[in-house]
Amino acid sequence: MVTREAPLILGWGHTPFGKQPDHTLESLIVTAGRSALADASVDPGEIDLVVLAHYNSGMNPLGFPSSLALQIDDALFGVPAIRVENACASGSTAVHVALNHLLAGTARRALVIGAEKMSGVPAATVGAALLGADYEMAGKTSDTGFAGLFARVAVEYERRHGPVGDILGAIAAKSHRLGARSPFSHLRKELSEEFCSTVSEQNPMVAAPLRRTDCSPVSDGAAALVLGWEPTSAHHPAVRVAGWAHASDHLPAARRDALAFAATELAWNRALTGSGVRVSDLDLIELHDCFTIAELNLYEVIGLAPRGEGRRVLEDGTVLPGGRLPVNPSGGLKSKGHPVGATGVSQHVLVSMQLTGTFPGAQISDARLGAVHNMGGLAVANHVSVLAATE
Repeated sequence: MVTREAPLILGWGHTPFGKQPDHTLESLIVTAGRSALADASVDPGEIDLVVLAHYNSGMNPLGFPSSLALQIDDALFGVPAIRVENACASGSTAVHVALNHLLAGTARRALVIGAEKMSGVPAATVGAALLGADYEMAGKTSDTGFAGLFARVAVEYERRHGPVGDILGAIAAKSHRLGARSPFSHLRKELSEEFCSTVSEQNPMVAAPLRRTDCSPVSDGAAALVLGWEPTSAHHPAVRVAGWAHASDHLPAARRDALAFAATELAWNRALTGSGVRVSDLDLIELHDCFTIAELNLYEVIGLAPRGEGRRVLEDGTVLPGGRLPVNPSGGLKSKGHPVGATGVSQHVLVSMQLTGTFPGAQISDARLGAVHNMGGLAVANHVSVLAATE
């Protein structure tokens, strides 16, 4: 979707991701939402719509959290508030829903919040909730959870293209190195490529060939942004939403090629074409690296490297800060964390920060154009946004 009068991201808020024992789902929503409104210099009474992204699927007993956002300020009373759920793509889905409301004229300013409280419940509950996003495994038990599903992707990648253990270790080390520089990250410790590539007591095999360092952590957190048509912030320029797209694949695994990520490719091409940009025009990408094999495969899906040759763009520095097209300078889901409903909103916030020179981590110099890729399930729900600097 693209429009001549492009919507703007006016301001944003982001809590740290990680284990947050002092936070509840409500306090995460309120904290991020208030921060976004303050950053946008927008009064709560000027909001016409609230969209909350929250996966949950049994991790929290409250399954109807949309109006928790009204706890931000009494001026939000009466404002329509809706909850959006689309597995791990819930956050970007919420952003796109709000954008469509702006285009339809049913809102002039919208507050989008993504939040998830995943700690404080048994690991088995979290695992079962996440597996609820898979056609074959929903309602079943698994020792490896979603890691087992992405391990199958890695096994198929190795069958077609050769061993990946060392390159996945290099991706993990990159993520940890960058995540350590961001105050938002769950995992803020640098790890060497040797450590990440080696199975050990500290880095056990989770689902062969994926090790612990190949998997994003279970996190709490929230992120929020304010959308509108005119710049408002006293703190930084607005960011233009140049285009966006959503494509869904079949849910049964038998109807999807394990490596094709066909609907991701479709959403990516739709968003870039609608925005009038090429991959070579981008200055950075925040993409959905829930597991390191996802990042490796996505290098190829979005056209950074030919199929089977994704390792080249890491080895030649293309996807590193200072390279031609940095990928996940935030540390990505792998190090920043993956509170499911918050992830897509977080990615939009992080790219917006990069484009306004306000990211408190590995800032990409002179970034003018960035992309967000967020997927739900194993590349089933796929959302892509293209964001542009305005000044």
